Amino acid sequence: MNRLGRSVLTGATILGLTACGPGGSGSAAGSYPTVPGSNSTCASATTVAGPNNGPETSPPGDIPDDQAFVAYASPDNLYTVKVPEGWARTESATGVTFTDKLNAIDVVVVNRPAAPTVDSVRTDEVLVLAASAPCFHLGAVKTAERTAGMAVVVTYTADSSPDAVTGKVVNDDVERYEFWKDGKAVVLTLLGSAGSDNVDPWRIVTDSFAWR
Repeated sequence: MNRLGRSVLTGATILGLTACGPGGSGSAAGSYPTVPGSNSTCASATTVAGPNNGPETSPPGDIPDDQAFVAYASPDNLYTVKVPEGWARTESATGVTFTDKLNAIDVVVVNRPAAPTVDSVRTDEVLVLAASAPCFHLGAVKTAERTAGMAVVVTYTADSSPDAVTGKVVNDDVERYEFWKDGKAVVLTLLGSAGSDNVDPWRIVTDSFAWR
């Protein structure tokens, strides 16, 4: 199942965004309205009871420390990126999604004539995110230096799509990186249940991104 659902931009939604223009840089948080899902109350972070019916020490969305990563090359030979080994892969006309339990990685290629900036992403793209992701709460819009160069990063929380089997909705932490080169933007979105400690795995993924 593709867990991204309404929580992050799909390829079709991203392609509908206004092209980014020049703007400033830096970091800024915004105050955007909460966008409710099917219920007016946002989902809580997922928790799992431990052997003594106490809270689990590690949230179920934590990626194991011994997780292996493998390289993925886009069919158009535009980029490569390392993703966790064994995750389910779903390809589409605009990109690819990797999923496993409460985590997902989505990669979409967008034609964009100008490089995105903090200001342009905050002005244009965050508004689309706020309108499309249930219970959207913006964290920050900032720049981050990675091996492939500078990326514009949006962090936020939002509710997931209902599970196909249980119907359960959980609250997710989302990091959205936008890399740009020669009129092409690659939007790399990483998603995990709220409270999961995936700082190191997400750094491995985003640092591995490379243009070809």
